[in-house]
Amino acid sequence: MKFFVDTADVEAIAELNDYGMVDGVTTNPSIIMKSGRDIMEVTKEICDLVDGPVSAEVVSMDFETMLAEGRKLAEIAENICVKVPLTWAGLQTCKALSDSGTKVNVTLCFSANQALIAAKAGASFISPFVGRLDDINIDGMELIEDIRSIYDNYDFNTEILVASIRTVNHMKEAAIIGADVATAPPAVIKKLAQHPLTDAGLAAFEADWAKTGQKIL
Repeated sequence: MKFFVDTADVEAIAELNDYGMVDGVTTNPSIIMKSGRDIMEVTKEICDLVDGPVSAEVVSMDFETMLAEGRKLAEIAENICVKVPLTWAGLQTCKALSDSGTKVNVTLCFSANQALIAAKAGASFISPFVGRLDDINIDGMELIEDIRSIYDNYDFNTEILVASIRTVNHMKEAAIIGADVATAPPAVIKKLAQHPLTDAGLAAFEADWAKTGQKIL
């Protein structure tokens, strides 16, 4: 499963990239707002930093403006993936951009039917928001299972990009189901390496080694 980092914090992306944990990056208007930076500037910096797809989202609601914004964002770098909402205007934009060779990430997916029509429209990625479904007492991972089954039934090329990830359990379950990509904040990705038994074992090893009075270097 590929890891995308859900942030516009360039330093955080660079740190995880050094560990080989970055296959791509996702951003959205809220993330750009939190960065406090110009969307074109920070997106270009991220694109220069990572090799994989960098999702940059349109902000208009109508097809004509959405398409113009998508084309403008696609000019930033070759690895830009234009992000559009799962609306009819968004799907129309997805089809137009995909037909011209631009990767498209269709976002704000909350049902298997939505994922199906996004694939039909030529989406490179579909972004189901599991955390937001969990927030309203719907099991978000069941949606990932449904989408996986549908896409496998018909050999759709659209990749399942699990979004709105809140916990390490979301990451584990996405991998077990067979999601293509999971996008998560840097803090969640870092927590994947943590376990209390690892910490306890390391503390015991350090105490025993100190008693030997030896050094390796």
